[in-house]
Amino acid sequence: MSQEAQKSSVITIEHAPEYAGEVVTVRGWLYNLRESGKLLFPIFRDGTGVMQGVISLKEQPQAFEALKGLTQESSVIVTGMIQAEPRAPGGCEIHIQAVEVVQKVPESSPYPIQLKEHGVDFLLDQRHLWIRTPRQAAILRIRAEAIRAARNYMDAEGYTLTDAPVFTPAACEGTTTLFEVNYIDDQKAYLTQSGQLYVEATAAALGKVYTFGPTFRAEKSKTRRHLTEFWMLEPEAAFAHLADMMDLGEGLVSAIVQSVVKNRARELAALGRDVSKLEKIAAPFPRVTYDEAVKVLQTAGNPTKWGDDFGGDEETLLSKEFDKPVIIHRYPAAMKAFYMATDSERPELSLSFDMIAPEGFGEIIGGGERQSDYETLVRRIRESSLPEEAFQWYLDLRRYGSVPHAGFGLGLERTVAWICGTEHIREVIPFPRMLYRVYP
Repeated sequence: MSQEAQKSSVITIEHAPEYAGEVVTVRGWLYNLRESGKLLFPIFRDGTGVMQGVISLKEQPQAFEALKGLTQESSVIVTGMIQAEPRAPGGCEIHIQAVEVVQKVPESSPYPIQLKEHGVDFLLDQRHLWIRTPRQAAILRIRAEAIRAARNYMDAEGYTLTDAPVFTPAACEGTTTLFEVNYIDDQKAYLTQSGQLYVEATAAALGKVYTFGPTFRAEKSKTRRHLTEFWMLEPEAAFAHLADMMDLGEGLVSAIVQSVVKNRARELAALGRDVSKLEKIAAPFPRVTYDEAVKVLQTAGNPTKWGDDFGGDEETLLSKEFDKPVIIHRYPAAMKAFYMATDSERPELSLSFDMIAPEGFGEIIGGGERQSDYETLVRRIRESSLPEEAFQWYLDLRRYGSVPHAGFGLGLERTVAWICGTEHIREVIPFPRMLYRVYP
Protein backbone atom coordinates (compact mmCIF):
# COMPACT_ATOMS: atom_id res chain seq x y z
CA MET A 1 0.00 0.00 0.00
CA SER A 2 1.23 3.52 -0.82
CA GLN A 3 2.40 5.98 1.83
CA GLU A 4 -0.60 8.22 1.02
CA ALA A 5 -3.05 5.39 1.68
CA GLN A 6 -1.31 4.51 4.94
CA LYS A 7 -1.68 8.08 6.24
CA SER A 8 -5.26 8.80 5.13
CA SER A 9 -8.57 8.10 6.81
CA VAL A 10 -10.72 5.32 5.35
CA ILE A 11 -14.19 6.74 4.69
CA THR A 12 -17.43 5.75 3.00
CA ILE A 13 -18.73 7.61 -0.03
CA GLU A 14 -21.92 8.78 1.68
CA HIS A 15 -19.76 10.76 4.14
CA ALA A 16 -17.31 12.08 1.54
CA PRO A 17 -18.70 15.66 1.52
CA GLU A 18 -17.68 15.95 5.18
CA TYR A 19 -14.01 15.50 4.16
CA ALA A 20 -13.71 18.26 1.53
CA GLY A 21 -10.08 19.39 1.33
CA GLU A 22 -8.75 16.22 3.00
CA VAL A 23 -6.87 13.22 1.64
CA VAL A 24 -8.89 10.05 2.26
CA THR A 25 -9.09 6.42 1.20
CA VAL A 26 -12.18 4.82 -0.33
CA ARG A 27 -12.61 1.07 -0.74
CA GLY A 28 -15.04 -0.21 -3.34
CA TRP A 29 -15.59 -1.12 -6.97
CA LEU A 30 -15.22 0.58 -10.35
CA TYR A 31 -18.74 1.34 -11.56
CA ASN A 32 -17.80 3.14 -14.78
CA LEU A 33 -14.74 4.66 -16.46
CA ARG A 34 -14.59 7.51 -18.98
CA GLU A 35 -11.31 8.32 -20.74
CA SER A 36 -10.51 11.72 -22.23
CA GLY A 37 -6.94 11.80 -23.56
CA LYS A 38 -4.59 12.14 -20.63
CA LEU A 39 -7.45 12.40 -18.13
CA LEU A 40 -9.51 9.59 -16.61
CA PHE A 41 -12.89 10.03 -14.95
CA PRO A 42 -13.73 6.85 -13.01
CA ILE A 43 -16.89 6.41 -10.98
CA PHE A 44 -16.59 4.32 -7.85
CA ARG A 45 -19.25 2.70 -5.67
CA ASP A 46 -18.79 1.31 -2.17
CA GLY A 47 -22.27 0.22 -1.10
CA THR A 48 -23.14 3.58 0.45
CA GLY A 49 -23.15 5.60 -2.77
CA VAL A 50 -21.26 6.51 -5.93
CA MET A 51 -18.54 9.12 -6.41
CA GLN A 52 -16.68 10.45 -9.42
CA GLY A 53 -12.91 10.55 -9.50
CA VAL A 54 -10.45 12.42 -11.69
CA ILE A 55 -6.78 11.69 -12.45
CA SER A 56 -4.22 12.98 -14.95
CA LEU A 57 -1.39 11.06 -16.53
CA LYS A 58 1.00 13.95 -15.94
CA GLU A 59 0.42 14.28 -12.19
CA GLN A 60 -0.08 10.63 -11.19
CA PRO A 61 1.36 8.35 -13.89
CA GLN A 62 1.44 5.19 -11.74
CA ALA A 63 -2.15 5.50 -10.53
CA PHE A 64 -3.23 6.53 -14.05
CA GLU A 65 -1.81 3.33 -15.54
CA ALA A 66 -3.48 1.24 -12.81
CA LEU A 67 -6.88 2.71 -13.73
CA LYS A 68 -6.52 2.96 -17.51
CA GLY A 69 -8.48 0.18 -19.16
CA LEU A 70 -9.64 -1.21 -15.80
CA THR A 71 -12.74 -3.37 -16.21
CA GLN A 72 -16.18 -2.67 -14.73
CA GLU A 73 -16.71 -3.98 -11.16
CA SER A 74 -13.00 -4.52 -10.52
CA SER A 75 -12.41 -3.99 -6.80
CA VAL A 76 -10.11 -1.13 -5.80
CA ILE A 77 -8.71 0.90 -2.92
CA VAL A 78 -8.36 4.56 -3.94
CA THR A 79 -6.65 7.42 -2.12
CA GLY A 80 -7.06 11.08 -3.01
CA MET A 81 -8.22 14.57 -2.13
CA ILE A 82 -11.96 15.19 -1.74
CA GLN A 83 -13.07 18.38 -3.48
CA ALA A 84 -16.50 19.94 -3.74
CA GLU A 85 -18.01 19.62 -7.23
CA PRO A 86 -21.72 20.46 -7.50
CA ARG A 87 -21.98 18.83 -10.95
CA ALA A 88 -20.72 15.46 -9.71
CA PRO A 89 -22.88 12.74 -8.10
CA GLY A 90 -23.10 13.46 -4.37
CA GLY A 91 -21.70 16.97 -4.79
CA CYS A 92 -18.01 16.08 -4.58
CA GLU A 93 -15.26 14.16 -6.36
CA ILE A 94 -11.97 12.54 -5.45
CA HIS A 95 -8.73 13.74 -7.05
CA ILE A 96 -6.86 10.46 -7.17
CA GLN A 97 -3.31 10.08 -5.88
CA ALA A 98 -2.98 6.31 -5.51
CA VAL A 99 -4.83 3.20 -6.66
CA GLU A 100 -4.56 -0.39 -5.46
CA VAL A 101 -6.39 -2.92 -7.63
CA VAL A 102 -7.64 -5.65 -5.32
CA GLN A 103 -9.08 -7.83 -8.09
CA LYS A 104 -9.42 -7.10 -11.79
CA VAL A 105 -12.42 -8.52 -13.62
CA PRO A 106 -10.94 -10.48 -16.56
CA GLU A 107 -11.49 -8.93 -19.98
CA SER A 108 -12.19 -12.44 -21.27
CA SER A 109 -15.16 -12.72 -18.89
CA PRO A 110 -16.62 -9.21 -18.57
CA TYR A 111 -19.17 -8.17 -15.97
CA PRO A 112 -22.57 -9.41 -17.24
CA ILE A 113 -24.61 -6.29 -16.45
CA GLN A 114 -23.36 -3.55 -18.69
CA LEU A 115 -24.42 0.10 -18.51
CA LYS A 116 -27.29 -0.39 -20.93
CA GLU A 117 -30.86 -1.66 -20.93
CA HIS A 118 -31.34 -5.34 -20.13
CA GLY A 119 -34.45 -7.52 -20.09
CA VAL A 120 -36.13 -8.25 -16.75
CA ASP A 121 -35.66 -12.02 -16.99
CA PHE A 122 -31.94 -11.56 -17.62
CA LEU A 123 -31.65 -9.16 -14.68
CA LEU A 124 -33.52 -11.56 -12.38
CA ASP A 125 -31.18 -14.38 -13.41
CA GLN A 126 -28.35 -12.01 -12.43
CA ARG A 127 -30.06 -10.74 -9.27
CA HIS A 128 -26.92 -11.41 -7.20
CA LEU A 129 -25.19 -8.79 -9.39
CA TRP A 130 -28.19 -6.59 -10.25
CA ILE A 131 -28.41 -5.45 -6.62
CA ARG A 132 -25.07 -3.66 -7.10
CA THR A 133 -26.63 -1.04 -9.40
CA PRO A 134 -27.37 2.36 -7.83
CA ARG A 135 -31.15 2.04 -8.22
CA GLN A 136 -31.38 -1.41 -6.66
CA ALA A 137 -28.97 -0.45 -3.87
CA ALA A 138 -31.09 2.63 -3.10
CA ILE A 139 -34.22 0.47 -2.84
CA LEU A 140 -32.52 -1.95 -0.45
CA ARG A 141 -31.31 0.92 1.76
CA ILE A 142 -34.90 2.23 1.89
CA ARG A 143 -36.07 -1.27 2.83
CA ALA A 144 -33.55 -1.32 5.68
CA GLU A 145 -34.74 2.09 6.88
CA ALA A 146 -38.37 0.92 6.79
CA ILE A 147 -37.48 -2.10 8.94
CA ARG A 148 -35.54 0.04 11.42
CA ALA A 149 -38.36 2.58 11.67
CA ALA A 150 -41.02 -0.11 12.09
CA ARG A 151 -39.18 -1.84 14.91
CA ASN A 152 -38.41 1.44 16.66
CA TYR A 153 -42.09 2.43 16.51
CA MET A 154 -43.36 -0.90 17.82
CA ASP A 155 -40.77 -0.93 20.62
CA ALA A 156 -41.68 2.64 21.60
CA GLU A 157 -45.37 1.64 21.74
CA GLY A 158 -44.54 -1.00 24.34
CA TYR A 159 -44.68 -4.05 22.08
CA THR A 160 -42.22 -6.88 22.72
CA LEU A 161 -40.61 -8.58 19.74
CA THR A 162 -41.25 -12.34 19.80
CA ASP A 163 -40.43 -14.90 17.13
CA ALA A 164 -42.87 -17.25 15.42
CA PRO A 165 -41.83 -20.60 13.91
CA VAL A 166 -41.32 -21.07 10.18
CA PHE A 167 -42.45 -24.73 10.33
CA THR A 168 -46.11 -25.09 11.31
CA PRO A 169 -48.46 -28.09 11.68
CA ALA A 170 -51.41 -26.54 9.81
CA ALA A 171 -52.72 -23.62 7.79
CA CYS A 172 -53.88 -20.33 9.22
CA GLU A 173 -54.99 -18.60 6.00
CA GLY A 174 -56.27 -21.47 3.86
CA THR A 175 -55.02 -24.89 2.81
CA THR A 176 -54.71 -24.09 -0.91
CA THR A 177 -51.68 -21.82 -0.50
CA LEU A 178 -49.50 -24.01 1.73
CA PHE A 179 -45.94 -25.13 0.98
CA GLU A 180 -45.75 -28.70 2.31
CA VAL A 181 -42.38 -30.03 3.44
CA ASN A 182 -41.22 -33.46 4.56
CA TYR A 183 -40.37 -33.21 8.23
CA ILE A 184 -38.54 -35.80 10.36
CA ASP A 185 -39.74 -39.45 10.37
CA ASP A 186 -42.36 -38.92 7.65
CA GLN A 187 -44.12 -36.13 9.49
CA LYS A 188 -45.71 -33.40 7.38
CA ALA A 189 -45.08 -29.75 8.12
CA TYR A 190 -45.80 -26.51 6.30
CA LEU A 191 -43.97 -23.25 5.76
CA THR A 192 -45.74 -20.55 7.72
CA GLN A 193 -48.34 -18.36 6.01
CA SER A 194 -48.34 -16.00 8.99
CA GLY A 195 -46.98 -15.76 12.51
CA GLN A 196 -50.34 -14.55 13.80
CA LEU A 197 -51.59 -17.64 15.62
CA TYR A 198 -48.32 -17.87 17.53
CA VAL A 199 -48.23 -14.21 18.52
CA GLU A 200 -51.76 -14.64 19.85
CA ALA A 201 -50.14 -17.07 22.29
CA THR A 202 -47.28 -14.74 23.21
CA ALA A 203 -49.73 -11.84 23.59
CA ALA A 204 -51.49 -13.85 26.32
CA ALA A 205 -48.09 -14.19 28.00
CA LEU A 206 -46.66 -10.68 27.47
CA GLY A 207 -49.63 -8.42 26.71
CA LYS A 208 -48.45 -6.57 23.59
CA VAL A 209 -46.17 -8.35 21.14
CA TYR A 210 -45.12 -8.46 17.51
CA THR A 211 -43.24 -10.78 15.20
CA PHE A 212 -41.27 -9.77 12.12
CA GLY A 213 -40.12 -12.43 9.71
CA PRO A 214 -40.57 -14.35 6.47
CA THR A 215 -43.90 -15.88 5.46
CA PHE A 216 -44.81 -18.10 2.53
CA ARG A 217 -47.84 -18.36 0.24
CA ALA A 218 -48.06 -20.89 -2.58
CA GLU A 219 -50.29 -18.64 -4.66
CA LYS A 220 -50.03 -19.21 -8.40
CA SER A 221 -50.14 -15.50 -9.10
CA LYS A 222 -48.04 -13.51 -11.55
CA THR A 223 -49.19 -10.05 -10.53
CA ARG A 224 -46.76 -7.27 -9.68
CA ARG A 225 -48.02 -7.39 -6.07
CA HIS A 226 -47.26 -11.03 -5.29
CA LEU A 227 -44.26 -12.98 -3.99
CA THR A 228 -44.22 -16.54 -2.70
CA GLU A 229 -41.82 -15.51 0.10
CA PHE A 230 -42.25 -12.14 1.79
CA TRP A 231 -41.78 -10.48 5.15
CA MET A 232 -44.54 -9.42 7.53
CA LEU A 233 -44.64 -7.40 10.72
CA GLU A 234 -47.47 -8.76 12.85
CA PRO A 235 -48.49 -7.12 16.13
CA GLU A 236 -50.98 -8.67 18.55
CA ALA A 237 -52.35 -7.18 21.77
CA ALA A 238 -54.45 -8.60 24.60
CA PHE A 239 -57.54 -6.61 25.60
CA ALA A 240 -57.43 -4.82 22.22
CA HIS A 241 -60.22 -4.24 19.72
CA LEU A 242 -60.61 -3.37 16.05
CA ALA A 243 -60.31 0.40 16.61
CA ASP A 244 -57.06 -0.07 18.55
CA MET A 245 -55.46 -1.88 15.61
CA MET A 246 -56.62 0.71 13.08
CA ASP A 247 -55.00 3.39 15.24
CA LEU A 248 -51.80 1.35 15.57
CA GLY A 249 -51.64 0.71 11.84
CA GLU A 250 -51.98 4.42 11.08
CA GLY A 251 -49.20 5.29 13.46
CA LEU A 252 -46.90 2.55 12.23
CA VAL A 253 -47.25 3.38 8.54
CA SER A 254 -46.87 7.11 9.20
CA ALA A 255 -43.70 6.47 11.21
CA ILE A 256 -42.18 4.28 8.50
CA VAL A 257 -42.88 6.73 5.69
CA GLN A 258 -41.66 9.81 7.56
CA SER A 259 -38.49 8.04 8.67
CA VAL A 260 -37.67 7.17 5.06
CA VAL A 261 -38.43 10.73 3.92
CA LYS A 262 -36.15 12.12 6.63
CA ASN A 263 -33.26 9.65 6.50
CA ARG A 264 -33.25 8.39 2.90
CA ALA A 265 -33.90 11.54 0.88
CA ARG A 266 -30.90 10.84 -1.34
CA GLU A 267 -32.17 7.37 -2.21
CA LEU A 268 -35.70 8.65 -2.93
CA ALA A 269 -34.19 11.28 -5.22
CA ALA A 270 -32.16 8.61 -7.03
CA LEU A 271 -35.42 6.76 -7.68
CA GLY A 272 -37.11 9.93 -8.95
CA ARG A 273 -39.80 9.57 -6.26
CA ASP A 274 -42.24 12.45 -5.79
CA VAL A 275 -41.51 13.09 -2.11
CA SER A 276 -44.34 15.62 -1.79
CA LYS A 277 -46.79 12.71 -1.92
CA LEU A 278 -44.99 10.92 0.91
CA GLU A 279 -44.73 14.02 3.07
CA LYS A 280 -48.55 14.03 3.35
CA ILE A 281 -48.62 10.60 4.98
CA ALA A 282 -49.59 11.24 8.58
CA ALA A 283 -52.42 9.97 10.79
CA PRO A 284 -55.36 10.10 10.78
CA PHE A 285 -56.13 8.19 7.60
CA PRO A 286 -59.55 8.13 5.92
CA ARG A 287 -61.76 5.24 7.04
CA VAL A 288 -64.69 3.76 5.14
CA THR A 289 -66.82 0.70 5.80
CA TYR A 290 -66.97 -2.16 3.34
CA ASP A 291 -70.56 -1.11 2.58
CA GLU A 292 -69.38 2.41 1.70
CA ALA A 293 -66.50 1.09 -0.39
CA VAL A 294 -68.87 -1.03 -2.50
CA LYS A 295 -70.98 2.07 -3.21
CA VAL A 296 -67.85 4.04 -4.23
CA LEU A 297 -66.89 1.27 -6.66
CA GLN A 298 -70.39 0.99 -8.11
CA THR A 299 -70.55 4.77 -8.60
CA ALA A 300 -67.26 4.52 -10.49
CA GLY A 301 -68.77 1.92 -12.82
CA ASN A 302 -67.14 -1.14 -11.24
CA PRO A 303 -69.40 -4.27 -11.26
CA THR A 304 -68.59 -5.17 -7.62
CA LYS A 305 -71.63 -6.26 -5.59
CA TRP A 306 -71.98 -6.74 -1.83
CA GLY A 307 -70.20 -9.91 -0.75
CA ASP A 308 -67.48 -9.70 -3.38
CA ASP A 309 -63.83 -9.49 -2.33
CA PHE A 310 -61.75 -6.62 -3.66
CA GLY A 311 -59.03 -7.41 -6.18
CA GLY A 312 -56.25 -5.25 -7.56
CA ASP A 313 -58.55 -3.25 -9.85
CA GLU A 314 -60.96 -2.45 -7.02
CA GLU A 315 -58.15 -1.49 -4.63
CA THR A 316 -56.66 0.81 -7.25
CA LEU A 317 -60.01 2.51 -7.85
CA LEU A 318 -60.56 3.03 -4.12
CA SER A 319 -57.05 4.37 -3.54
CA LYS A 320 -57.49 7.02 -6.23
CA GLU A 321 -60.11 8.67 -4.05
CA PHE A 322 -57.53 9.58 -1.41
CA ASP A 323 -53.97 10.94 -1.14
CA LYS A 324 -53.31 8.88 2.02
CA PRO A 325 -53.75 5.19 2.73
CA VAL A 326 -57.45 4.37 3.20
CA ILE A 327 -58.72 1.95 5.85
CA ILE A 328 -61.65 -0.26 4.82
CA HIS A 329 -63.28 -2.04 7.75
CA ARG A 330 -66.03 -4.54 8.55
CA TYR A 331 -65.81 -6.88 5.57
CA PRO A 332 -68.38 -9.71 5.23
CA ALA A 333 -67.49 -12.47 7.67
CA ALA A 334 -67.85 -15.14 4.97
CA MET A 335 -64.75 -13.88 3.13
CA LYS A 336 -62.49 -13.73 6.18
CA ALA A 337 -60.47 -16.39 7.99
CA PHE A 338 -61.94 -18.69 10.64
CA TYR A 339 -60.35 -16.80 13.53
CA MET A 340 -61.87 -13.38 12.79
CA ALA A 341 -64.42 -12.01 15.27
CA THR A 342 -67.83 -10.85 14.07
CA ASP A 343 -69.71 -7.63 14.74
CA SER A 344 -72.26 -8.16 17.54
CA GLU A 345 -74.61 -5.62 15.91
CA ARG A 346 -74.31 -7.14 12.44
CA PRO A 347 -73.09 -10.76 12.72
CA GLU A 348 -72.72 -11.02 8.95
CA LEU A 349 -69.79 -8.60 9.24
CA SER A 350 -66.32 -9.33 10.59
CA LEU A 351 -64.36 -6.99 12.85
CA SER A 352 -61.66 -6.76 10.21
CA PHE A 353 -59.84 -4.06 8.28
CA ASP A 354 -57.51 -3.62 5.35
CA MET A 355 -55.28 -0.63 4.67
CA ILE A 356 -54.93 0.26 0.98
CA ALA A 357 -51.92 2.33 -0.11
CA PRO A 358 -52.47 5.31 -2.42
CA GLU A 359 -51.29 5.52 -6.03
CA GLY A 360 -52.55 2.04 -6.89
CA PHE A 361 -50.14 0.01 -4.72
CA GLY A 362 -52.83 -2.12 -3.10
CA GLU A 363 -53.29 -3.64 0.34
CA ILE A 364 -50.41 -3.16 2.77
CA ILE A 365 -52.15 -4.16 6.04
CA GLY A 366 -54.81 -6.71 6.85
CA GLY A 367 -56.08 -7.58 10.31
CA GLY A 368 -58.72 -7.11 12.96
CA GLU A 369 -60.18 -8.51 16.15
CA ARG A 370 -59.89 -12.24 16.85
CA GLN A 371 -62.62 -14.67 17.84
CA SER A 372 -62.18 -15.10 21.60
CA ASP A 373 -65.05 -17.55 22.30
CA TYR A 374 -64.03 -21.21 22.48
CA GLU A 375 -67.22 -22.81 21.14
CA THR A 376 -67.49 -20.36 18.26
CA LEU A 377 -63.88 -20.94 17.26
CA VAL A 378 -64.34 -24.72 17.27
CA ARG A 379 -67.36 -24.32 15.01
CA ARG A 380 -65.46 -22.04 12.62
CA ILE A 381 -62.54 -24.50 12.39
CA ARG A 382 -64.98 -27.29 11.48
CA GLU A 383 -66.83 -25.11 8.96
CA SER A 384 -63.49 -24.32 7.31
CA SER A 385 -62.66 -28.07 7.07
CA LEU A 386 -59.41 -27.56 8.96
CA PRO A 387 -57.73 -30.36 10.96
CA GLU A 388 -59.08 -29.81 14.46
CA GLU A 389 -56.32 -31.83 16.14
CA ALA A 390 -53.66 -29.46 14.76
CA PHE A 391 -55.36 -26.50 16.45
CA GLN A 392 -55.71 -27.89 19.97
CA TRP A 393 -52.88 -25.65 21.20
CA TYR A 394 -54.63 -22.66 19.60
CA LEU A 395 -57.94 -23.59 21.23
CA ASP A 396 -56.12 -23.70 24.58
CA LEU A 397 -55.77 -19.91 24.28
CA ARG A 398 -59.59 -19.76 24.52
CA ARG A 399 -59.82 -22.42 27.24
CA TYR A 400 -57.45 -20.71 29.65
CA GLY A 401 -58.07 -17.03 30.28
CA SER A 402 -59.46 -15.95 26.94
CA VAL A 403 -59.71 -12.18 26.44
CA PRO A 404 -60.57 -9.86 23.54
CA HIS A 405 -57.47 -9.42 21.41
CA ALA A 406 -56.58 -8.05 18.03
CA GLY A 407 -53.72 -7.61 15.58
CA PHE A 408 -52.73 -7.26 11.95
CA GLY A 409 -50.07 -8.08 9.39
CA LEU A 410 -48.12 -5.41 7.51
CA GLY A 411 -46.53 -6.61 4.27
CA LEU A 412 -43.04 -5.14 4.17
CA GLU A 413 -42.47 -5.50 0.43
CA ARG A 414 -45.77 -3.91 -0.59
CA THR A 415 -45.14 -1.05 1.81
CA VAL A 416 -41.61 -0.47 0.50
CA ALA A 417 -42.77 -0.77 -3.13
CA TRP A 418 -45.28 2.03 -2.51
CA ILE A 419 -42.72 4.22 -0.73
CA CYS A 420 -40.20 3.72 -3.55
CA GLY A 421 -42.79 4.01 -6.31
CA THR A 422 -41.49 0.81 -7.92
CA GLU A 423 -43.55 -0.81 -10.63
CA HIS A 424 -43.04 -4.36 -9.36
CA ILE A 425 -42.65 -5.81 -5.87
CA ARG A 426 -39.78 -8.04 -7.07
CA GLU A 427 -37.34 -5.11 -6.80
CA VAL A 428 -37.82 -4.49 -3.08
CA ILE A 429 -36.56 -7.80 -1.70
CA PRO A 430 -32.93 -8.84 -2.21
CA PHE A 431 -33.75 -12.22 -3.78
CA PRO A 432 -37.39 -12.46 -4.95
CA ARG A 433 -39.20 -15.78 -4.93
CA MET A 434 -42.04 -15.82 -7.42
CA LEU A 435 -44.05 -18.27 -9.47
CA TYR A 436 -41.48 -20.36 -11.39
CA ARG A 437 -38.50 -18.46 -9.97
CA VAL A 438 -36.26 -19.70 -7.14
CA TYR A 439 -32.89 -18.81 -8.76
CA PRO A 440 -30.48 -17.41 -7.72
